[in-house]
Parts: sequence; C-alpha cells; structure tokens
Amino acid sequence: MQDVPIRDTVIRLGQFLKLAGLIDSGAEAKTEIGDGMVTVNGEVELRRGRQLVVGDVVGHAGRCARVIPG
Repeated sequence: MQDVPIRDTVIRLGQFLKLAGLIDSGAEAKTEIGDGMVTVNGEVELRRGRQLVVGDVVGHAGRCARVIPG
C-alpha cells in the first residue's frame, strides 16, 4: 500500500485516483468507478465525487493507496 499526501482536508475520489497514479485520466476514472472497479475502505464505490478524508484506503486493480495529510 502506498501513502499519498493531500493538501486539503478532503479530496474527491476521481482526483485521488489520478494523484495516486492508480488511474491515468479523468475519463478512465469515470469508467472504472462506474463499472464498480474501485473500492473505498474495502467497499465498492460508484460515486466519482465521493469525498475522501485522511485514513481512507482506495483500491483499484490489485493496488491500494491511503490518504494521508500533506
């Protein structure tokens, strides 16, 4: 699992996927999230705009990234 720092107190799921390098583009994030391929804290998340906070763990394609303070 990789730790990914964020500047603010929250970040949207689509933005975090790109920041963490789990997804290459916003369009890919939209598709992957909509297809149920992304998890937040172990549960499938279908909302690209889901607000993530410090400590949340995002998973995609066998890789995980944790939100940490920046």
